[in-house]
Amino acid sequence: MAGDTGSTGAGGDRLTALLRPVRAGNGFEEALEQILLVVRLGLVPTGERLPAERELAARLGISRVTLREVLKVLHEQGLVEARRGRYGGTFVRPRADTGTHAGDELRRRVAAVDLEDVLRFREVLETGAAGLCAAHGLTDDQERRLRAALEHTRDVPPAEYRRRDTLLHLTLAELSGSPTLAAQYAAVRATVNDLLDCIPLLVRNLEHSQRQHAALVAAVLAGDADGARERAREHCAGTAALLRGFLA
Repeated sequence: MAGDTGSTGAGGDRLTALLRPVRAGNGFEEALEQILLVVRLGLVPTGERLPAERELAARLGISRVTLREVLKVLHEQGLVEARRGRYGGTFVRPRADTGTHAGDELRRRVAAVDLEDVLRFREVLETGAAGLCAAHGLTDDQERRLRAALEHTRDVPPAEYRRRDTLLHLTLAELSGSPTLAAQYAAVRATVNDLLDCIPLLVRNLEHSQRQHAALVAAVLAGDADGARERAREHCAGTAALLRGFLA
């Protein structure tokens, strides 16, 4: 039966290698990355059903509420559809035609960069900047700048969020005391933003990012270098999970 594809037999074996409990901190983003990979690799064929919500949530180690938000994103992107009734569930839709100009442009932009290199370099710079700011401390004026940059990311329209988010991270890089680090971060962030422009803007991810921003700034202001580095690493990992899921 089509509904058994994800949980028994060869289909189940294939999914076992990919669907695993996500790490704490980025449950939504990492769960989305894993299910996107399953769909894009064709491990659940077109027209067949993903494992039941209860099973998917258990495999990924997330709540069913979070899983439903992940499935909502997939539905909005035209990758799956929900069917009701006795044999209902979430079914994989046929792949959309990617031969359009927009699809060609996306492929060119992604092919022009080494995604893993960009993501790793960004993580090194962000964790380094956060650790330096926390370890060396900030002046009163620098603290005001950082608090203001964080405040400017609150309650903004989604279309404006990425610019404000970029300014917050650039502020941290500048306050690290290393002009070279700040310049390198600006360059890699421009590439990251180009990649982010290729994927949908997800409200759930923006809300999660805001909580991570607040925790990161709090650690920096508290002089907690280890905590600041960990908060920055976790934040970068969430973005990386989305980019890998949609683009890798």
